[in-house]
Amino acid sequence: MNAPLLTPFPATSADCAPNAQALAAFEAQRSTALNWRSSTADERIERIRKLRDAVQAAAPAIRAAAAADFRKPEVEVDLTEIFTVVSEANMAIRRLKRWMKPTRVGFSPLMAGTQGRIEYQSRGRCLIISPWNYPVNLSFCPLVLALAAGNTAIVKPSEMTPHLSAEMQKIIDATFAHDEVALFQGDAELSKTLLDLPFDHIFFTGAPALGKVVMAAASRHLTSVTLELGGKSPTIIDASADLKAAAHNVCWSKFMNNGQTCIAPDHLFVHQSVADRFLDLLRERLTEVYGKDDEARFGSPDLARIVNARHTSRVRRLLDDARERGAIVVAGGDVREEHCYVSPTILERVPADAAILQEEIFGPLLPVIRFGELDEVIDRINAGEKPLALYVWGQDRARIRRVLDRTSSGGACVNNTVVHALHPLLPFGGVNNSGLGSTHGEFGFRAFSHARAIADTRIGLVKMFYPPYTERVKRLIAMTLRWFA
Repeated sequence: MNAPLLTPFPATSADCAPNAQALAAFEAQRSTALNWRSSTADERIERIRKLRDAVQAAAPAIRAAAAADFRKPEVEVDLTEIFTVVSEANMAIRRLKRWMKPTRVGFSPLMAGTQGRIEYQSRGRCLIISPWNYPVNLSFCPLVLALAAGNTAIVKPSEMTPHLSAEMQKIIDATFAHDEVALFQGDAELSKTLLDLPFDHIFFTGAPALGKVVMAAASRHLTSVTLELGGKSPTIIDASADLKAAAHNVCWSKFMNNGQTCIAPDHLFVHQSVADRFLDLLRERLTEVYGKDDEARFGSPDLARIVNARHTSRVRRLLDDARERGAIVVAGGDVREEHCYVSPTILERVPADAAILQEEIFGPLLPVIRFGELDEVIDRINAGEKPLALYVWGQDRARIRRVLDRTSSGGACVNNTVVHALHPLLPFGGVNNSGLGSTHGEFGFRAFSHARAIADTRIGLVKMFYPPYTERVKRLIAMTLRWFA
């Protein structure tokens, strides 16, 4: 693959500040965005294909960078970073022509002679701000969809994973001109600079508190936003659940990336009649996967580290607070801050006022709450913010339906966890505090597009209602209200 000629920034030195470079890129993308508005599906597909191929070619470097940033296992990098981007790109390549096709609509009797259709127009210059937990996935999947919709983009990854950000920088710089797509590394000051600019759309993934900052900044320019946030995603293990399948699945989805996943099970509600058996199975699975004792788990090649010392200290604070309030550690509890290590930990008897049940955990701590009546679980879920995901395990379809009907969440899984985020034909997003808007596939294409209404008139009946409002016009309006309203 030949790298395109890059549009140079008007800088006085090679090491000019990222803020100045970002401002220059934003201005440079103005004319490109206007030109790309009329780009064909084939042109957009070619851009997506170049990005996909560059990510695949950089796979070894991405794996090494993820290991350097927080010792992420290669298999998890392949599944949650590289596969997701390639899958999103392939979906767009296969279906983009269908997504771009105008949608024809019917007409009311009054609109006889007028054809209605919806055309999907690119928004223009887009800003993608991504987090540190899945940097490649959460930067490049939105970028695929922005390109599919015919937009330019500036990408701002998190400074907390510098090795991965550096590899992503190489990919973008080698694949796109800066007046097409540009990636800039920097801290909160760079994010502030970017948020002050009048982008046409902002796609942000991160914590709800920061989502509010992004939305407030976007409001100054009336910029549309997609906010992929988080929350405390509950998991219900009902009495009729397949306990072994649930234990194996929860062990995977909770402790993958060492719990640093926005849709990971945050806490478990386990029916009291099966709680002891379920906990035995979960502990057994922990031993099988990560080792039988603290030293074995610390040395496990399959367990990532917490991203940095600050976050390690935050997770330890949650664990210590729960213990001080009377929680019991059922498994794990080993913390080695100098190594950014917290072991997979299961807790019971956590009091309701403990910080771990109030804050999003975003780490390998799993509180287990026993319950007797399903309604008490539903009430407890509804008492908090609407979560990004909700999971329910059981064979009683009526009880499952009851949970789904009486709760609200961005997405949900039945007898599984997190896989709704991997399903290419489902929308992914939150609701209220857990997010705004959806992504993935056609839903992401729509998020990065403006649905433009086109009314194409051949015979205009509406002229019958033009003023002056004579008695004849009044009779026609009365007949219209009576027959067609």
